[in-house]
Amino acid sequence: MNSPEPIQPPEAPQAVLYAKREPVFNRRIDGPFRRFKWFVMVVTLAVYYVTPWLRWDRGPYAPDQAVLIDLAHRRFYMFGIEIWPHEFYFVAGLLIMAGIGLFLLTSVVGRAWCGYACPQTVWTDLFQHIDRFIDGDRNARFRLHKAPWGPAKITRRLLKWSIYLVISFLTGGAWILYFADAPTLLRDFFAGDAAGVAYATVAVLTFTTFWLGGFMREQVCIYMCPWPRIQTAMLDEKSLIVTYKDWRGEPRGSVKKAEKEPDKFGDCIDCGQCVAVCPTGIDIREGTQIGCITCALCIDACDRVMKDIGRPRGLIDYATLEDCKAEAAGKPPVPVWQTLRHPRTMVYFAIWAGIGLALLFALGTRSRTDISVAQDRNPPFMLMSDGSVRNGYTVKLRNMESRPRQMEIAIAGIPGARMWTDDMPHQNAASTIRRTIAADAVENLRAYVIAPRGTASGHVTFNLRSLDEKGESDSSETRFEAPEAQ
Repeated sequence: MNSPEPIQPPEAPQAVLYAKREPVFNRRIDGPFRRFKWFVMVVTLAVYYVTPWLRWDRGPYAPDQAVLIDLAHRRFYMFGIEIWPHEFYFVAGLLIMAGIGLFLLTSVVGRAWCGYACPQTVWTDLFQHIDRFIDGDRNARFRLHKAPWGPAKITRRLLKWSIYLVISFLTGGAWILYFADAPTLLRDFFAGDAAGVAYATVAVLTFTTFWLGGFMREQVCIYMCPWPRIQTAMLDEKSLIVTYKDWRGEPRGSVKKAEKEPDKFGDCIDCGQCVAVCPTGIDIREGTQIGCITCALCIDACDRVMKDIGRPRGLIDYATLEDCKAEAAGKPPVPVWQTLRHPRTMVYFAIWAGIGLALLFALGTRSRTDISVAQDRNPPFMLMSDGSVRNGYTVKLRNMESRPRQMEIAIAGIPGARMWTDDMPHQNAASTIRRTIAADAVENLRAYVIAPRGTASGHVTFNLRSLDEKGESDSSETRFEAPEAQ
C-alpha cells in the first residue's frame, strides 16, 4: 500500500513593489505664498522667453543681441560683458557661485529652490493652471479622470494637450534663440534654412517639457531628481522648513468635537486642505519627507482654515525644529531673521560673496589685449649663411574690443634680435612692428626672429601694446634656440 504524498503548503504571494501612479489634482488656493509663486513664475518665464529679443549696442563690429552664446565665434555676450574662450574661468566661477548659492538658499529656507524657481516646478505649475482652466478645479478634474472616454473627455484632453504642446514648442524654440541672432534664426527656422541641430534641439526640448511638465510632474521631483536627496543631507534642526506643529495640532478632531471637549483636541480639524493644495500630493502632517518641495501652499490653506474657525495661524508654518521645540515648551518663537546667523549659512555666504567679488575684480581689471606665442619645434632653429640664427613662431594677437585697434609688437631678451612676418620682406626686419587688428578678432601671424652670430639659447619676450588711449599691454615669453657652439 502506497503512503499518501505529503500536502504541499500553498506558495506565499509575492510582494508587489510596483504601484500605479495616482494623478495629483491639487486645489486652487490664494494666499501670500501662492501670490509669491505667481510672481516667481511670471518673472522666470518672462526672463526666459524675452531675454533673446533684448538688444544691446556694441558698435558696428559685434552682435547687438543682449545675451548671446555665439558658438560659431566662441564668444559669450551678456549685455556689456564679453567672454572669450581663454576667459572661461568667468563661466566656471558663475557655475560655482550657482552651486554654492543653492547650498546657501537651502541652509536658509530649505528646498525653496524646488518650491518656487526650479524649471520643473515652474512649468508644472503653469500646466496645472491650464488643467484648472480647461477641466475645472480639483473635484471636477478628479471626476473627469474617472469618467469613461467619450466625446466630451476627448475634446477636453485634446484641447489641453494642444496647449501643453504649444507651450513646450515655445520653450524649445526660445532656447535655441540664445545661440544665434534671434530674429534671423527664427526666420530661417520657419523657412527650413536653419541648421539641423536647431530642429533636433527644439524637438527634444518640446518632448521633454511636454512629458515631464504635463504628465510626470511630481514623479520628477520624487524619483528622478537627485537634488532633494542632496538637500535633505544638508538640513538640520536649525534649518528653516515647512513644518506641521504636531504638539499644537494633535490629537485631531472636528470643530464640533473640539467645541464639546476643547481640552481633548488640538487645533487641526483634519479638513485635509493641506493635502488638497499640495502639488506633489503629500501630507505635511506626516513630517518632513522627500516629496515636500517647500512651496508653502499648505501654509496658505491651513492659515485660511484657522482664520475661519477663529484659531491662531501658524499650525503649519516656516520654522526650524529647534524653534518648534522651544515653542512647544512655551517659549516665544524666535524671529525668522535669526536663522540667518547659522554658522554654516555665514560660511556659505562668505564663500559665495568672495567668489563674486573676485570675479568682479578680475572683470574690471582684465586687459582687452592678449598675445600668445608658440615656438616652432621642427626645426628648432635655422643657421643662416652669415652665422646668424633664426627661430620661427606662431603668434596670436587678440583684440577683444568691438573696434579695430592698431597694436605694436616688440621683442626683448635677445640683444640685437629683429623680427619680420610672412607678409613683409625680411629686409625690413626690426625690433618692433605694427599691425592693425580687426574688431573682436584674433589674428594669427607667422613671425621670425633672427639674432646675431654667437647668440646663445635663452628666452625671448614678445610684448604687445595697443596704440590707443587705453595703452593696454600684454606679453608672452618663450624660448629662443641656438646651436651650442658657433
